[in-house]
Amino acid sequence: MGRIHVLPEHVANKIAAGEVVERPASVVKELLENALDAGATRIKINIEAGGKKLIQITDNGCGMVRDDAMLAFERHATSKIKDAEDLLSVATLGFRGEALPSIASVSRLHLETRAAASNEPGSTEQAASAGTILEINGGKMARVEEAGLPEGTSITVRDLFFNTPARKKFLKAESTELSHIASLVTHYALAHPEKHFELHSATNAMLVAPPVAGYSERVYQVFGKETLDQLIPLAAVQPLERVGLPQPPPWRRQEQQEDENGNPASPAEPGEMRLHGFVSKPEIQKLNRNSIFIFVNGRLIRDRLVQHALTEAYRNIIPPAVYPVVLLFLELPPGEVDVNVHPSKTEVRFRQPSVMHDFVRDTVRAALMKARPAPQFTTEIHAHATASSGLTPGSIELGAREWEPPSDLASVDMASADLASGAPARPLYQPASGFALQAPSAPPVSARFQFEGGIAVEANAALPVARGLETRFPEAIPETIPDTIPDNGCAPALDTEEEETTLAALSTLRPLGQIRNSFILAVNEDGLWIVDQHVAHERVLFERILRQRTAQKVESQRLLMPIVLELSPAQQAVFAEIADELQHNGFEAEPFGTRSVAVKVAPAGVDAAAVEHMLHELLDQISREEQSLNLEKIRARIAASIACHAAIKVNMPLEQNKMDWLLAELAKTDHPMSCPHGRPVVLRYSVKDIQKAFKRI
Repeated sequence: MGRIHVLPEHVANKIAAGEVVERPASVVKELLENALDAGATRIKINIEAGGKKLIQITDNGCGMVRDDAMLAFERHATSKIKDAEDLLSVATLGFRGEALPSIASVSRLHLETRAAASNEPGSTEQAASAGTILEINGGKMARVEEAGLPEGTSITVRDLFFNTPARKKFLKAESTELSHIASLVTHYALAHPEKHFELHSATNAMLVAPPVAGYSERVYQVFGKETLDQLIPLAAVQPLERVGLPQPPPWRRQEQQEDENGNPASPAEPGEMRLHGFVSKPEIQKLNRNSIFIFVNGRLIRDRLVQHALTEAYRNIIPPAVYPVVLLFLELPPGEVDVNVHPSKTEVRFRQPSVMHDFVRDTVRAALMKARPAPQFTTEIHAHATASSGLTPGSIELGAREWEPPSDLASVDMASADLASGAPARPLYQPASGFALQAPSAPPVSARFQFEGGIAVEANAALPVARGLETRFPEAIPETIPDTIPDNGCAPALDTEEEETTLAALSTLRPLGQIRNSFILAVNEDGLWIVDQHVAHERVLFERILRQRTAQKVESQRLLMPIVLELSPAQQAVFAEIADELQHNGFEAEPFGTRSVAVKVAPAGVDAAAVEHMLHELLDQISREEQSLNLEKIRARIAASIACHAAIKVNMPLEQNKMDWLLAELAKTDHPMSCPHGRPVVLRYSVKDIQKAFKRI
């Protein structure tokens, strides 16, 4: 007897469930995407015990007739593709036909659905007024019957992994699983502002997001004005014909050039790429990429190409070891992206990866250059890189359990590390102004979960439960404490209406003096400004060096005595790689023995005593890089190192004309937000902050 045999259907479905269904959030993702594909405009999600006991998703989509409802639970049964050609242009979120049978094989599933009656005369669907109820336990059909139901579909998943205890014991705490689900639903609510989303857990309405006009309104609705003010909106369009498209095979080309009658057909439009969304200001910094969220044609994905483009866009604006908060929506023709590369559909491949990379990088970089956000003094004091993911400020805790690290995004675990945290003694995940992607929650009606530290969002409809407390328990509402102190008319009120100030206002600064010979104090109509003189001069020199390098007119100086450097083997390898670029940046060095080099010429402005330290530091930095550096990165590293060692130092007194010159030169730079290493250059204490501090507003 042979050793190879075909696996039974229920075993194959459980194996597929291991790829598609890793945790309750995976179930919510698959069912939520099915509801969106069905054209639903209202989606309601109920969760119990973090999804372990109950997941119920109800939508008002197109629904299914009886035959389709039974066939949907066969493996690879789908209505979204018909042949292999359709895989080249998938326009739906789901298409593989694995989700429903995989979920049904590891749970007790209850389906209620009814298709909309067709208005066409003679249609077989016209009589399909009755709905279908279907029950499946562990992959086995238990009940099928007709019933009167509203149009749409409702799927209830109970006792997830009841027949696979090995998988069930690997689930995290209820609060952790709930946080993953809340994060997932919040993201899809952001990606579809025209639809109504609800997320309920026990008696709490975690998210109620009615339809709004656009993405900015959705961010304001879900997270509030404070979060929206921390983000920079961007939008760009690039026609694909400008970059060219790969030609199809000859036989496909012939089919496309002729219509059904054999006549020449007009060439198809290649379409265009659209990019819109939000990126954070440079002062918002994260320790990992968990705060970068990318949607491609409405699908939440993880893509290294786009992440690398974002890193390149923020290069020399934030430190190299931190990452921004990003919410990006990419829209392009379905034929330009392959979504069939991962079972959970969280990875994609672009048909023109280099074009997409440059498009994202240039768009984000241009938005940062145009916005030039001015860091707020009080915000920057508390700002530091954190490891929490998300968009909303403040840390949020659930329960009192041990911290459990979030899983990889491949299993749709975009959850907030703050929500997963239960130990209050973990300062890394409880920053003063960190970000946690969490739908705003109502004040708890029951004491099961404690949602604290979140921001109050007046525009969110998820709070009617809490607002009902005002009428039932008026004594529980604290009295309002006035924030302003009356001045009895002794001082007229200042004009508090001000537009958001950007760093374009640097040209109007008037320097007053120095603080400890290190920081320049300046003023203008927008408030009080503090400028770090070292990093400001560093930014000025950095951009000047890059311009001179491009024009091949780098200024240099010959040293009185050559400086001999002893190099380690690793430094020798790096020096051989970047020797030509060093020469183009004003250095002149030649081998001097087996492991030494003699530097005869150095860039202008760098003290001879600092040349040796600068070169050793530069070679060590490049040798520690895990990824290979291209010429542009090497050029930027060299320019940043030269600028740092040639810039004005701290504890250096400056005359008035020198301060005027430095501020004027800083205003002319392209990126006055930060130095090449990512440190902020200026801080602003706005007029509004001053008025608040003096209790005038």
